[in-house]
Amino acid sequence: MKFDWTTLIGLIAAICTTASFLPQVVKILRSKRTNDVSLLMYAILTTGLFLWLVYGLMLKDIPLILANGISLALCLAVLFLKIKHG
Repeated sequence: MKFDWTTLIGLIAAICTTASFLPQVVKILRSKRTNDVSLLMYAILTTGLFLWLVYGLMLKDIPLILANGISLALCLAVLFLKIKHG
């Protein structure tokens, strides 16, 4: 198998952007507070992540699929917690 720098860079970017959601999810789970979380921002972001996931699936691009699939799940968790905890 040939080493592919493009895929490696994509995977590293995917890890970074996906991991950036974890602190927000953990903070909300611990505090049960979502006052400072923008519902509109997360609704728009969720839509964008869903579309990026569809795009990645259409291209069969593993970094796009992984990053946006996991990010979408985390973003949906924040949206759910925002709705649940106000």
